[in-house]
Amino acid sequence: MELLTLPHSPALATSIRATAQVFEDAKSQALLEHLQQVAPSDASVLIIGETGTGKELVARHLHNLSVRRGGPFVAVNCGAFSETLVEAELFGHEKGAFTGALSAKAGWFEEANGGTLFLDEIGDLPMPIQVKLLRVLQEREVVRLGSRKSIPINVRVLAATNVQLEKAINAGHFREDLYYRLNVVSLNLSPLRDRPGDVLPLARHFIAEYSRRLGYHGIRLGADAEAKLLGYSWPGNIRELENVIHHTLLLCREQLIGANDLHLSNLRIERQEDSQPVPDESADGLLQRAFLKLFEEQSGALHEKVEETLLRAAYRFCHYNQVHTANLLGLSRNVTRAQLIKFGELVVNRRRQAVATQGGKVVNLSI
Repeated sequence: MELLTLPHSPALATSIRATAQVFEDAKSQALLEHLQQVAPSDASVLIIGETGTGKELVARHLHNLSVRRGGPFVAVNCGAFSETLVEAELFGHEKGAFTGALSAKAGWFEEANGGTLFLDEIGDLPMPIQVKLLRVLQEREVVRLGSRKSIPINVRVLAATNVQLEKAINAGHFREDLYYRLNVVSLNLSPLRDRPGDVLPLARHFIAEYSRRLGYHGIRLGADAEAKLLGYSWPGNIRELENVIHHTLLLCREQLIGANDLHLSNLRIERQEDSQPVPDESADGLLQRAFLKLFEEQSGALHEKVEETLLRAAYRFCHYNQVHTANLLGLSRNVTRAQLIKFGELVVNRRRQAVATQGGKVVNLSI
């Protein structure tokens, strides 16, 4: 079985990325064959797929199969930074280029020189940065912020997106010329629900991984549990499957995992049920009565209290899945994440990290 995994990192505890990928399903095998064909070239590749389908794992595999495998692999989330910061992080800056720039710093392009730069969530790049990125790709050189000196670079760029860039182009949010520069080759990752042949191999991998961490032995899936896993739609893809297995092993005390031990999200089912009003005890009626009680109590800071209660309840309802919570509340993932941090539901290191692999060694690049 072809198995891809990410390097172990504390940051993965709050990540929504897939941490493992297999190629057992027929669609995955076709993807692997295509991947192996394009990997040796230096062509830019656009990796398209839903959140949690393993885009970074595919990018790493492309790097490992290329002639650049001895060089660095640098992975960057383009949606993690403001427009004022992303330019300096991508292209570097000189000392004094802006407030807080106490020393010169190389950007990600320089860090990836001789290797591969993976730009995740490329659709989140602001338009002005897209213009500068296009120039870097065309000229093969960068100019640090605060400098006039160009620095030659030798980098293969892989980009990934979970949005339809064609629609973003039509809406004026993404440059068409940059799209064609990045999309020399495209790899489409099917969601997990469309490749059921990968579900059980992935589940068994996560059982083995978390059994090792927890000191368990001999844990396996029962036939009814396998059927339940295969019958689920996996809206959160591989990362959701990993969370389900992790949660199951934390609570299950038997060596044989049964269907009742698996706690799958009922978000979609609940939505269908909520669409049918219940006489006398409708959700709206219950909510109105709850508000009236709060008004009668004349609680201070009522708006923030309601907002916090709603967010916490939604986060628990979605089994602590940020993507599901955002979808349920109709918010963007970034806004949801910021609110979870604000209300203490999510504790993260505010200093984001880009993970670089250089010569088989994992290097953390603080950004």
